[in-house]
Amino acid sequence: MTTYPTDLVSLDSGIDAVLSRQRDRESSARTYARSFPIVPVRAEGMVIEGADGRRYLDCLSGAGTLALGHNHPVVLEAIRRTLDSGAPLHVLDLATPEKDEFTEALFATLPAGFADRARVHFCGPAGTDAVEAALKLMQTATGRRGLLAFTGAYHGMTTGALAATGSVAVKEPVAGIAADVTRLPYPYPYRCPFGVGGERGTQLSATYIERLLDDPSGGVVPPAAMILEAVQGEGGAVPAPDGWLREMRRITAEREIPLIVDEVQTGVGRTGAFWAVEHSGIVPDAMVMSKAIGGSLPLAVIVYHEDYDDWLPGAHTGTFRGNTLAMAAGTATLRHVAAEGLAARAAVVGARMAARLDAL
Repeated sequence: MTTYPTDLVSLDSGIDAVLSRQRDRESSARTYARSFPIVPVRAEGMVIEGADGRRYLDCLSGAGTLALGHNHPVVLEAIRRTLDSGAPLHVLDLATPEKDEFTEALFATLPAGFADRARVHFCGPAGTDAVEAALKLMQTATGRRGLLAFTGAYHGMTTGALAATGSVAVKEPVAGIAADVTRLPYPYPYRCPFGVGGERGTQLSATYIERLLDDPSGGVVPPAAMILEAVQGEGGAVPAPDGWLREMRRITAEREIPLIVDEVQTGVGRTGAFWAVEHSGIVPDAMVMSKAIGGSLPLAVIVYHEDYDDWLPGAHTGTFRGNTLAMAAGTATLRHVAAEGLAARAAVVGARMAARLDAL
């Protein structure tokens, strides 16, 4: 058996021993490790090298955190520069040059008409934390407790985010999930919830939602927000039709229901636009962002319209909301994606792949 390089693990620790210790010590909830029993030791771009000496094409991309692949030079340079500067690596919510730069870079990417009156809240390390913050913010601002969410949705694994998630499998073992979530039909041409597909299915979804909200006997608790993904990820890589998204924006605006768009998986160029909502032209009331915005390091934020900024000081905090390295890496990533036109590149590659898949 190939041994590890001496600078990584002592020579008497083989791959099988490391994997065995992982099985013995780590939670049974681990997932990727069950399917891929490898020990990565190096990575560059889209390639991971295992301790066994083999090279693997990484199709996981850190579950979406690696917008530029592994160890991209602009990200590494930003991290090294920050470390060499002596900047504090953890400062809670204090102002730093790195946070200021990140906020400037992030706001420069936002949909037209959104950044001018936006606020940003740094939530903590994961997308699910940002979802929780967005739901709590809107409950505070509206004084309501209901939530509108969709079949097929995935918003995270914490209690509130899990309540908004559509998958029954991930929810069954969990006690105490928040109530008052109204589940709405997400348009899906291939597996249409109304069995008709196409434009007709999209129209039925919008009509059903509007009539349900207006029905005093429909059982809908007054909603603090509607949360949706412009492209569902865990639900099957399902893009919402642009016209349907515009209808959701109209329906929520007319009823003064805040619209939250979860861009954790779709943001930073993945769909052929910097943010997936840009395809439809809608401007939501809040956007949830994580994964790629940290340049592979933990970072999560919500950006929302200033009218909803009703929290009192300390109303929502988090220990790791001042991750200086993640902000530096995130700034480098956001600017590189924008400068190199990588969203447009994703559109070209995506269209090519979709055409081949459609042919099948």
